[in-house]
Amino acid sequence: MGLFIIVLMSVATVLLIRNMNKRLRRLPDSFADPKDAAREAEIARLDADLARSDVTPGIPAGDGLRSDEDGVTTEGEVTRSGDGDSTAERPGSGERG
Repeated sequence: MGLFIIVLMSVATVLLIRNMNKRLRRLPDSFADPKDAAREAEIARLDADLARSDVTPGIPAGDGLRSDEDGVTTEGEVTRSGDGDSTAERPGSGERG
């Protein structure tokens, strides 16, 4: 009975080894890097977004160079002081509320 179990396990092992060898031969030599695939997808998404709208990248739609109703200066806006001089606001120096 012990010999029968050993032979049965040996046959199962040989069949498993053959099956795994067939599967390994079907695999490609190398796989694509997931980071490259994610980067390609991001570039394609950004290109599609740019093609859909003619908004400047980095500036949200509807956020032109203007002041809010509260008198807060947006980034890059030119303001006039009381003496007539024009000064450009630095990005990030305007108050956000």
